[in-house]
Amino acid sequence: MQIGNFTIDDKSPVFIIAELSANHNGSLDNALATIKAAKRAGADCIKLQTYTADTITLDSDKEDFVIKGTIWDGKKLHTLYQEAYTPWEWHEQIFRVAREEGLICFSSPFDKTAVDFLEKLDVPAYKIASFEIIDIPLIKYVASTGKPMIISTGMADAQEIQEAIDAARSGGCKELAILHCVSGYPAPAEDYNLHTITDMIQRFGLVTGLSDHTLDNTTAITSVALGAAIIEKHFTLDRMGGGPDDSFSLEPQDMKALCAGAKIAWQALGKVDYGRKSSEQANVKFRRSLYFVNDLKLGSVITPQDVRSVRPGYGLAPKHLDAVIGKKVTRTIKAATPVDWDAIA
Repeated sequence: MQIGNFTIDDKSPVFIIAELSANHNGSLDNALATIKAAKRAGADCIKLQTYTADTITLDSDKEDFVIKGTIWDGKKLHTLYQEAYTPWEWHEQIFRVAREEGLICFSSPFDKTAVDFLEKLDVPAYKIASFEIIDIPLIKYVASTGKPMIISTGMADAQEIQEAIDAARSGGCKELAILHCVSGYPAPAEDYNLHTITDMIQRFGLVTGLSDHTLDNTTAITSVALGAAIIEKHFTLDRMGGGPDDSFSLEPQDMKALCAGAKIAWQALGKVDYGRKSSEQANVKFRRSLYFVNDLKLGSVITPQDVRSVRPGYGLAPKHLDAVIGKKVTRTIKAATPVDWDAIA
């Protein structure tokens, strides 16, 4: 998968997405500061959400439209999204600042008008949020742009994931990735069942990553070992900032740790290699080997009491011990001399 100048696959470093979401808290200055902080922390991408309260829900007081449970308990959907949305008039400046910082910037659209708007800004890719994975018409519309697409799979079963993939493909999307996700805010690590990532790679044959809503980095970094090529985390300047998403987002020092840890985890995976590593070369001489432990005269027969396997490693390998015992020495031997083939006959 290619987004901008980033190649995203299992042979490339993990692609780290810092999700701005509602963490601008109604301030453009805060949004721009968050973008710059994401860059300093080492993220590769900043992601927005493009909607208005009216494009994502209805302004209704009916029970269906009031949140029950979660950190937003009792709040109307329309009220929440009115507080959380990123004003569309900010987008152009946000994209510009992200480019200046060297970050990829794209967004999650929540209806066709958002797609049309984002196309005018020439976004390099799109993200389908977990709650929209069942909106097949929206996925097809996004796919028709021909841009790369990432789909989060929170709450979706295998059939629904396949239906979303089929919709993206039939709509014209050629560059497609999926993210394993648990749509809890926050989500406990034990709900993630990270082995699902391995199965998703095998089952769907796509670049696969993780959208992580846990409160620390353990789950995200562990996912790299199971094949995650993308990690997405909500990002804020201050977890205590009071915004709708602040409480389950990473702060700058945590994002920096995630970026470093994920890249180290990817480097550590490497390849199947039984060869001696460069960092081991200096220690080879400290492996065990055979040494004479007694003084021996020319022609003496070597007994088990005359030779031991010890460190360092300048003598014959210990596997040759049986071949050495019973042989005669070909020269006078001093104790603490390494055994070599020229010394025995």
